[in-house]
Amino acid sequence: MSTLLINQPQYSWLKDLGLKEENEGVYNGTWGGRGEVVTSYCPANNEPIARVRQANLADYEETLKKAKEAWKIWADIPAPKRGEIVRQIGEALRQKIQILGNLVSLEMGKILVEGVGEVQEYVDICDYAVGLSRMIGGPILPSERPGHALIEQWNPLGLVGIITAFNFPVAVYGWNNAIALICGNVCLWKGAPTTPLISVAVTKIVAKVLEDNNLPGAICSMTCGGADIGTAMAKDERVDLLSFTGSTQVGKLVSVMVQERFGRSLLELGGNNAIIVFEDADLSLVVPSALFAAVGTAGQRCTTARRLFLHESIHDEVVDKLKKAYAQIRIGNPWDANVLYGPLHTKQAVNMFLGAVEDAKKQGGIVVYGGKTIDRPGNYVEPTIVTGLDHDASIVHRETFAPLLYVLKFKNEDEVYTWNNEVKQGLSSSIFTKDLGRIFRWLGPKGSDCGIVNVNIPTSGAEIGGAFGGEKHTGGGRESGGDSWKQYMRRSTCTINYSKDLPLAQGIKFQ
Repeated sequence: MSTLLINQPQYSWLKDLGLKEENEGVYNGTWGGRGEVVTSYCPANNEPIARVRQANLADYEETLKKAKEAWKIWADIPAPKRGEIVRQIGEALRQKIQILGNLVSLEMGKILVEGVGEVQEYVDICDYAVGLSRMIGGPILPSERPGHALIEQWNPLGLVGIITAFNFPVAVYGWNNAIALICGNVCLWKGAPTTPLISVAVTKIVAKVLEDNNLPGAICSMTCGGADIGTAMAKDERVDLLSFTGSTQVGKLVSVMVQERFGRSLLELGGNNAIIVFEDADLSLVVPSALFAAVGTAGQRCTTARRLFLHESIHDEVVDKLKKAYAQIRIGNPWDANVLYGPLHTKQAVNMFLGAVEDAKKQGGIVVYGGKTIDRPGNYVEPTIVTGLDHDASIVHRETFAPLLYVLKFKNEDEVYTWNNEVKQGLSSSIFTKDLGRIFRWLGPKGSDCGIVNVNIPTSGAEIGGAFGGEKHTGGGRESGGDSWKQYMRRSTCTINYSKDLPLAQGIKFQ
């Protein structure tokens, strides 16, 4: 009998998602894959779930060509009708939300409520995109020339490549996919190599909607693979926009490869996010906010709070309250509905966590809670609080993708706003205060330099209605709501002469 989890009775639900022992990791209207066979493991016990045959470069080439051909059909469909297809994708996801959420918990390792919530984000962005499909467009501008019209015309880019990370293996694809589709683009998705079953399961759901509407499946193509596929996408001039979510280190490489061909990229990279708590803050909001932001998804969100700045007058009180709150965290199998904290995604992440704890100690940090691995199967570490470090300690400025919170003292507003901004990343930030002047200075030009600037809520948990993304080494990209749709389109300024005259620029006249 196979040792794969998919063949064990308690995991038989995986087959309801169309998964099997060995899955084809390429979709372009038909399923295939001629590359390496990889095994996906469960982070909660490091047992194998199932296998996926990845794409090789020949699969990539074939898939890209089919996607380009599919665009010729998709681009001719009116935007509201494209919105109807996206609505059906959202509805199909709704029908599978619980079981797909279970898969996210099993393969990625996040707790069940977060796994289901992540699928809900894809559903929500589909709803958002449906409305947007009837609204996207440019203005009609007043022309200074009589008998002329001046308009902005927005058109799709063509093919959007989407490379997503392990920590949000459904939602980030959804943010890009739904908006890109209603804008008239086709998509080519490469999910994280460690969450291939999620990529396959999601693509099966989306593909069925396309096929049921007699549309080419290659509109939403997928190639599971490693760095070779990602590099090919970054260097390929036929990829009109590359949306990349991942580490700053890899993001820099991607950015250079895309820029060398004068391509477009949308980067969502690292975050070294801070919560600032002033002396007038409501601590009944602060403690659960800091807890959620620091240990949610076991500290593996790009918006995870990694720095907690406490006014010196309340530092000790808040640390004591946090330690008590941390002690109440229910740790266990992530698919258990009562559990609030699951494993790290890989063994390598555990080693990175342990190394960061040791580095923090060497730099003067005091571990006041956690700091060790948990003696159980899987990749479990203790949620950890470190005090006593300087705001500019090198470990504080290094993003560690783990539940590791550095608690730092500050004296006044000016210094702590400066400290918030001194790290290279600029994703998310939050303050807790009742002072209106302080709030609006925080939101203003000398306040936070992040893409997400919150007040009296955590750094994580962004809504899909707003544009999501950050500044500096976070990459500058924007996804999801707001006017993020513009990143998936090209703009033309069009002047139309409907008169019988020809007024030329700068008043030039030919006799």
